[in-house]
Amino acid sequence: MRAAYYDRQGPSADVLQLGELPEPAAGPGDVRVRVRYSGINPGDIKKRAGTEGALMPFPRVIPHSDGSGIIDAVGDGIDPARIGQRVWVYGAQSYRPSGTAAEYTVVPGQLAVELPDEISDELGACLGIPGITAHRAVFGDGPVTGATVLVHGVRGGVGSLAGQLARWRGATVIGTVRRSAEVAGVAGAVADHVIALDQPGPASAIRAAAPDGIDRIVEVAFSDNVDLDAAVAKNGTVIAAYATRDERPGLPFWPLLFDNVTIRLLGSDDFPVEAKREAAADLTAAAREGRLSVDVNLPLPLAGIAEAHGLVAHGSSGRVLLAV
Repeated sequence: MRAAYYDRQGPSADVLQLGELPEPAAGPGDVRVRVRYSGINPGDIKKRAGTEGALMPFPRVIPHSDGSGIIDAVGDGIDPARIGQRVWVYGAQSYRPSGTAAEYTVVPGQLAVELPDEISDELGACLGIPGITAHRAVFGDGPVTGATVLVHGVRGGVGSLAGQLARWRGATVIGTVRRSAEVAGVAGAVADHVIALDQPGPASAIRAAAPDGIDRIVEVAFSDNVDLDAAVAKNGTVIAAYATRDERPGLPFWPLLFDNVTIRLLGSDDFPVEAKREAAADLTAAAREGRLSVDVNLPLPLAGIAEAHGLVAHGSSGRVLLAV
């Protein structure tokens, strides 16, 4: 099969290779997916580059955990009726050497989620890491019906899905963007209110939209925003953080303590299994109802993987896919 891979970490142009590798076989409990689209996330870039403590876990890695395609073979213990089923895939390269940047990938059956006819292959390939992280950030501490949810970085991959999921389940969503010029780029389906962090007094603007305070905060830049978060929290607020700029952030301890704030840190590879299953079910349901959308760039071919990694590394505004 044609596959992209690396056998050492480093810059994409130096280490990513394209070649022929043996087709994988589905073992017990596994399904083999003929990949149509491979979704690329910032975490895939860090693993390949060896940044933020990422090590080379296997002698050879076929990257990318997200994707979509069709099941073409199953292992023992999997219903043969699944052969021919359209699916979206998550976690393909989580603790495994072979992800979706290849013509075939093999994953445990529960990591290949049936893709209804109403959902495109492109959207399916975008639901994995960003969608499951967004779901955990929004719902990890219970329902949000009637709650007010603050989503930082609401134009990003996780933030956009978090806003849409929260609104789908009846929350009021306040989204933030870094610059005032970005406000117009946030669709109404993503957030009820959009606030630019470069405006004077963003805390006052958030409090004006949520005079009773914020129930949940979805945080993409914990070290940068924690003072702002403390200023708009109320008693019992949860800050669910999945990224930070400073790896050893300071925080305003006493304001957070007096508001009994919970800080939930999110590492998507190691969410509880049941949480991932619930997220997969909800993401599929919301997408099927037309409540989720993702801005997707024109997919690149598998041979364009180095260029694709560059787009993700430089903060592409749209989701980057490979058309396998």
